Amino acid sequence: MTTVRALLAVAALKGWETCQLDVSNAFLHGDLHEDVYMLLPPGYTSPGCVITPSSLGIVSARGSGRACKLLKALYGLKQAPRQWFAKLSTALVSFGFVQSKAEYSLFTKTVQDKFTAILVYVDDMMIAGNDKQEIIKLKQQLSSQFHMKDLGELRYFLGLEIVRTAQGLFVSQKKYITDLVREYNLAHSKPMKLPLHTQVKLTATSGTPLSQPEQYRRLIGKLLYLTLTRPDVSYAVQLLSQYLQSPTTAHMQAALHVVRYLKGSPGQGILMANTSAAQLTAFCDSDWASCPDTRRSTTGYCILLGQSPVSWKTKKQSVVSRSSAEAEYRSMAVTCCEVVWLLSLLKDLGITKLTPVHLKCNNQAALFIAANPVFHERTKHIDIDCHFVRDQIKSGVIQPSYVHTSQQLADLFTKALPTAQHQKLLSKLGVSNLFHPPT
Repeated sequence: MTTVRALLAVAALKGWETCQLDVSNAFLHGDLHEDVYMLLPPGYTSPGCVITPSSLGIVSARGSGRACKLLKALYGLKQAPRQWFAKLSTALVSFGFVQSKAEYSLFTKTVQDKFTAILVYVDDMMIAGNDKQEIIKLKQQLSSQFHMKDLGELRYFLGLEIVRTAQGLFVSQKKYITDLVREYNLAHSKPMKLPLHTQVKLTATSGTPLSQPEQYRRLIGKLLYLTLTRPDVSYAVQLLSQYLQSPTTAHMQAALHVVRYLKGSPGQGILMANTSAAQLTAFCDSDWASCPDTRRSTTGYCILLGQSPVSWKTKKQSVVSRSSAEAEYRSMAVTCCEVVWLLSLLKDLGITKLTPVHLKCNNQAALFIAANPVFHERTKHIDIDCHFVRDQIKSGVIQPSYVHTSQQLADLFTKALPTAQHQKLLSKLGVSNLFHPPT
């Protein structure tokens, strides 16, 4: 989904045409390279089926004594998704497209100054390019080999609602949120101003165990999908997803609180601006020893292409950090890995000369550790892979710099913030509301 956001950000930045295709019965197009047999469907008989199930080690439940050898993939076969993508990839390569090494589901084609990109997710395809005739040609080529359905201009892709405005492409999940609020009977409840109260401190033992924990797990699964366009709830959902094994009433109450927060701004989403410069800016932060159960720190980062947010993440660190500087340094290393991957992805999309990438951190000690290769007591226990950030600084890929905590956008991904600061950081992150909030 980061690739989806990156492609939309580049399309908005360069004013590309965007459209969508759907493949009918995609898995039925796959060719099988193994011998696969199946029992005859109920009610079907044919004298041509001469292979007996007993010779294949199959016990026939219907006693027909016959079986079918498949020539094409069927839905339900383990090979079906892989064979469908293999056939589609072969077709796109034959059309002159090149498969991205950073994202295997992305294919690009450059002919002189004409650029076309196609992003595939099972049977849904997003096409973007700067030449309308090349896009029409691609549609005709795909239709000649597969049964395609042209869905026109890109408006609804994988649950994301995309609207083209004068400022760029606005991406939201308004219908998804509205259905979620209705499902949990919160349509008439009072909206909340924050995803989590700053005073709330959840632990594994908070509240009493739920009698039906699957309801909590179902809700968290729905909220996880909302983090694709709602970075404001990423921290809350990450925190609540840690208690899926043994959820309690306190955890369920906090999860419903998030839904009530979403009810207040169902039309809120991210804006892929068309006026910003093609420059990557990364923000990283951590909340030292924030987990009361394990004392591990929380890493948070966000990366913007111009003014468009393309990647963000909230995650609890895998080890306990001995200091806040170490926690921040680990956060920098994780962010560097994402930046390096994004640089490769954006290069395939025709965006180059992005280095050095400005990496904003609000911890001076972590910046000194990254810049100073001296081996000392504070860093000798840190895993060697964390020092990856030093290599990237030396090669000129990233350029770390200090940012004040009040301007640290990644602060939104590591802790619950007061209302004023929460709204301030959201506006700087490119989060806006295209629709009027409900009265």
